[in-house]
Amino acid sequence: MKKYPAEFWNERFGKKEYIYGTQPNKFFKQQIDKLIPGSILLPAEGEGRNAIYAASKGWNVTAFDISDNGRKKADRLSMKYNVAIDYKVIGVLDFKTNQKFDVIGLSYAHFPAEIRKQAHQHLIKFLKPDGIVVFEAFAKAQLDKDSGGPKNEAMLFSIEEIKTEFSQLDFKLLKEETIELSEGNHHVGKADVIRFIGTAKS
Repeated sequence: MKKYPAEFWNERFGKKEYIYGTQPNKFFKQQIDKLIPGSILLPAEGEGRNAIYAASKGWNVTAFDISDNGRKKADRLSMKYNVAIDYKVIGVLDFKTNQKFDVIGLSYAHFPAEIRKQAHQHLIKFLKPDGIVVFEAFAKAQLDKDSGGPKNEAMLFSIEEIKTEFSQLDFKLLKEETIELSEGNHHVGKADVIRFIGTAKS
């Protein structure tokens, strides 16, 4: 019987271990380390590894996920590192705020295929003019690999889909590549990903 996304992620994040580890995604870390800290939005933030890292570097962090268990683990991590994050449990299309962000970080945020384009267009509305999106997720070539990711090709990405779904951005970097993943027990091994850095069109 198919599980609804919140149920699926609550079960997955219900384990004691941090399934993707507690260290930030390498590409995310590499990119925000180049920037002056400001405000950052982290959708589908799971167990909090990117949020806690950003907060430790002085960023004002807003994060959300559909999983209550994800937030609980993020809260534990934030206490361990003595940082504060604003973490909401909410679906992507229900997320609303009057705030505009300097950066939106999307690390393996694979929304259901039927809402994905709408979700991405919705999120870009919260980006400041000239704000930056830092993105890494699995490419369609990942489908047959066991190093992580959805087993539904429609939830994986192509370069053309990225260009369509993030049409409000100018891409400073956009590439598909094979990398070596080492993130907890669920992202391990060679993986095909798409990475991009995009800025909001003025």
